[in-house]
Amino acid sequence: MAAIFIAIGMAYAAVRASGTSTAATAAPPDTLAAARAKGEIRVGYANEAPFAYMDSRTNKVTGESVEIARVVMQRLGIRHVDAVLTEFGSLIPGLNAGRFDIIAAGMYVTPDRCKQVAFSDPTYGVGAAFLVPTHNPRNLHSYEDLARDGDAKLGIVVGAIEGDYAAAVGVPADRMVVFPDAVSALTGVQVGRADAYAATALTLNHLLGKLPPDGGLERAQPFSNPVVDGKPVRGYGAYAFRKEDQPLADAFNAELKRFIGTPAHRRLVAPFGFTDKELPQGMTAARLCAGE
Repeated sequence: MAAIFIAIGMAYAAVRASGTSTAATAAPPDTLAAARAKGEIRVGYANEAPFAYMDSRTNKVTGESVEIARVVMQRLGIRHVDAVLTEFGSLIPGLNAGRFDIIAAGMYVTPDRCKQVAFSDPTYGVGAAFLVPTHNPRNLHSYEDLARDGDAKLGIVVGAIEGDYAAAVGVPADRMVVFPDAVSALTGVQVGRADAYAATALTLNHLLGKLPPDGGLERAQPFSNPVVDGKPVRGYGAYAFRKEDQPLADAFNAELKRFIGTPAHRRLVAPFGFTDKELPQGMTAARLCAGE
């Protein structure tokens, strides 16, 4: 018995010394290979037009992010993209929990998010905007204006970067009204729960395009982007992947680079309101993750 225990102890010590174990040497899952074999992949979206949303006329999930993903997946040999609806604030947890394999929601690349997921290079860059009641009764033309107005309330979507912008310029948390999605935020401004809804200019253009002329809302014009750390911010949206799915992220990104900015890309995203002004102009995920 003593000899057996000594042998077991020596074997355990050898494993500890080598730093290896079955779990440690197991290869990470190959999501790209699995998706190719199955012919489909799951993407998470948050129902925010024009990036990714359910089109009620066609009963199909569409938008800039979803349609580009379909093109890239076809090039990677994956025929079908299955879209999973998720609240924006639950997209990263849902991705990391395996509910879907890619976030296709026009999500901004930020250093904090880069700690949790791997991003592709961006597909667009865009400025900020406010949705306000017609004639902008509180005269809100920037985040700083709203911070100075001690009674003004700002509507934001849960988990969206606009909450960070507001906090950075001094808007207290008790004057931020959190909504589950863009449509709810629009309704919140209509009924007076918020004095402005902060989102991308593209989001607000799309929302306003669905309203009648007398819808009672407008974009705040003119508007100044928030200034954070001494610089006006510009948001860049991209796709997100699990950290362990780097092969999938690399393959996706390689095809994405070949596509963004081409005539085919411009034609694809034009119906969603994207123009040459929104092209990422060489911005990369690495620069954005580094805080540039």
